[in-house]
Amino acid sequence: MKNVLEKLVMNSQKAIDDGVYDITETLPKSKIDLEESIRNNVHASLITEIKFSSPAEGDIRQISDPLQIAESMISGGAKALSVLTQPYLFNGSPEYFIKIRKNVEIPLLMKDITINKMQIDAAKKIGADYFLLIQALFDNGFVNEIDEFIDYGHKNGLKILLESHTKTEFDNAMKTNADIIGINNRNLDTLEINLETTKQILENSQKSKIILSESGINSSDDVKFLRDCGADAFLIGTSIMKSSDIENKVSNLVNAI
Repeated sequence: MKNVLEKLVMNSQKAIDDGVYDITETLPKSKIDLEESIRNNVHASLITEIKFSSPAEGDIRQISDPLQIAESMISGGAKALSVLTQPYLFNGSPEYFIKIRKNVEIPLLMKDITINKMQIDAAKKIGADYFLLIQALFDNGFVNEIDEFIDYGHKNGLKILLESHTKTEFDNAMKTNADIIGINNRNLDTLEINLETTKQILENSQKSKIILSESGINSSDDVKFLRDCGADAFLIGTSIMKSSDIENKVSNLVNAI
């Protein structure tokens, strides 16, 4: 895993060095409480992801208007959007995020490999409600002081999605003050996906936070399976971005429950 994590860290450092996070705008975040929305939702709670490419998939969708995609996702019933701001490997952009933030009311997650507080400052400026932290980066020593990053985010009015992949990472994540804990079904070392990851991690686990299952979710059956495993919400990107009818795809997944 270290090689992949190192690549992702170097990728973010390049973006920092290139001024990607030098944001001049200041936008307000959503007034909607995502965690409350998830708790009160009788259907599947989806955070749908706008990403045009990834290290695992390569090009996922031809780059087009991110706002149009966002509006289709919201029409389909998404509770929040995850927007990639990392330009390298992911074809994301803070500009995409800003365009969406100016036009939608639901909560937004700034999806990036966060290694520097400058990125948290950028998240605040562009009106993000949440930003991503990856437990493995801290457990493997690529970034120090996870509690410091979380506290810094909270002091700046942001919430944190903290992603884990192993039982140890999950247990470490649960000990923090992160707001939502993600379980990534993708092994960052092999890039292979196994939905059983969520099941294995949540078996015999105490859940004191909202749990988000991420990666490899393609069908209504996948959503039902992960809900039965104990997941409260679902982050879905690739299968939706590959769809020729995004609104209908999201609606079908939302109505799986």
